[in-house]
Formats: sequence, structure tokens, C-alpha cells
Amino acid sequence: MPCILPVSDLRNYNEVLQNVSEGSPVFLTKNGRGCYAVIDIKEYEQLTAEHKLRRALEEGEKSAEQNGWLMAADVRAKYEV
Repeated sequence: MPCILPVSDLRNYNEVLQNVSEGSPVFLTKNGRGCYAVIDIKEYEQLTAEHKLRRALEEGEKSAEQNGWLMAADVRAKYEV
């Protein structure tokens, strides 16, 4: 069950932070609407890494569509040690 609290609960931020754990963020609302999420640093780092990887893959796909795809054998030959 998600932990949803009003942003005003940040006055007692220690209590709010006790509810945060990996895979279990705390969602803060403002005027009854979702506004912020407090997440564990490990989860943040994982999300950031996934986002960077996704962007790199999208750039690679775009490059391949513009410049043509390489055959797997060509790539292996180029990077063989």
C-alpha cells in the first residue's frame, strides 16, 4: 500500500523519512493532489541509470535508422581483441 501524506507532514520530516525505503516511496500531496515523491537513494540511482541507458539506446536506434544498421559480424570484427 503506497504511503501518501500531505506535504504539511514535512514539518516532522523525521517521521516522513522513516516511511521511505527501497521500493517504497512516500508520496506527498498538496491541496489533495500528488505533488512530490521521496524515494530511497538506491532507487533514485537505479532510475537515473535506467533513464541514461534508455536515452543511449534511443540515440543508437536513431543513428542506425539514419546511417544504416551494422551486421553483428561486422561489430564483432571491429571490437575483437
